[in-house]
Amino acid sequence: MKQIYTTSLRLNLADEDDRRAYEHLQQMDKKQYRSYSKAIVTAINDHFERQARLASDPYLETREKDDAFLGLIQRIIEKTVLYNSTPLTHDVPQVIPDEDDENISAALDFADSF
Repeated sequence: MKQIYTTSLRLNLADEDDRRAYEHLQQMDKKQYRSYSKAIVTAINDHFERQARLASDPYLETREKDDAFLGLIQRIIEKTVLYNSTPLTHDVPQVIPDEDDENISAALDFADSF
C-alpha cells in the first residue's frame, strides 16, 4: 500500500532565494533526479541532516573548510611537482637579471640583516 502525501510548492520569482531555487530546479540533471519531487526530497533531507550534524558537532563546518583548503594545497603541490619533474623538450632561454631583480635581491638582503 503506497502512502503518498501531496503538497504544492509556490516560488515567488521576485524573491532572490526563491528565484535561485527555481533556476536550480530548471537546470537540474534529469538523469540524477527523475522529478522535482526527488530533487526537493534530497535537498530537504540533506539540509536537515546537516543541521543535526552541526548541532552535535559545532566545528564540523570549520573542519570541512580546512579539509577543502588542504585538498586545494595538495592538488597545487602535486601539479607543481609533476610540472617540475617533466623534462623540458626545448632549450630554455637564458634570463638576464634586470634592475628590478637587483632591487629585489637588495631588499631581501636588507631584510635578512635583521
